[in-house]
Amino acid sequence: AHAGCFTMALAFQLQGAGFTPTELATEAAVSLVQEGEGFKIDRSTLTLTADVPGIDRPKFEELARAAEKGCPVSKVLNAEITMTFTLRESASAA
Repeated sequence: AHAGCFTMALAFQLQGAGFTPTELATEAAVSLVQEGEGFKIDRSTLTLTADVPGIDRPKFEELARAAEKGCPVSKVLNAEITMTFTLRESASAA
């Protein structure tokens, strides 16, 4: 759920900035800890691979960080969230 929500938020950020991604692939690895008789997610690590023609790395990172913070699932997790990304070289602006 977190990976899907983040990917949609990032697609929206990119579209709003005038970029059309050809690939956005996100995985979320969550850490569960016991809380009382149940469990809670205390950490989620997003790993993103993207191909976005015409974008440079700083602009992509700015939009990805905004999506990370603005994703509705990120907001309700109440957990530490980290993100790493790979922006394919063919996507970088010349």
